[in-house]
Amino acid sequence: MTMSKSRHVAGSVMSGLVIAFMLFDAGMKLVPLDVVINATAELGYPPSADLARALGVVALACTALYGLPRTAVLGAILLTAYMGGTVAVHLRVGNPLFSHMLFGVYLAGLAWGGLYLRDSRVAALLPLRSPPVEV
Repeated sequence: MTMSKSRHVAGSVMSGLVIAFMLFDAGMKLVPLDVVINATAELGYPPSADLARALGVVALACTALYGLPRTAVLGAILLTAYMGGTVAVHLRVGNPLFSHMLFGVYLAGLAWGGLYLRDSRVAALLPLRSPPVEV
């Protein structure tokens, strides 16, 4: 399966947005900023710098795997799991649906969409349309 340059660029931009967001998120947790510690307490977890750092390390590891072409599929799977955790946490505390609860779904969709566009193996594995029928 050949891939057009514009498709690859679009996929790289989408993936780049995911990577940039996740690096920002992980960086805030690794420091950890007071806003992060307060947010974990609001989400029902103990206000702990160690917990924030642990989440930052996990986010950074998943993002690094996603950013490397050789391990991008594993990274996408792990990012999807991480985002599933965020959805569950926001659901548990009753946060707003579209802005908080589904944000992890949006980000995971963007990650998979970017990977789909930039990696022909993923596109072949998950075809969005059926191949033409030979007569």
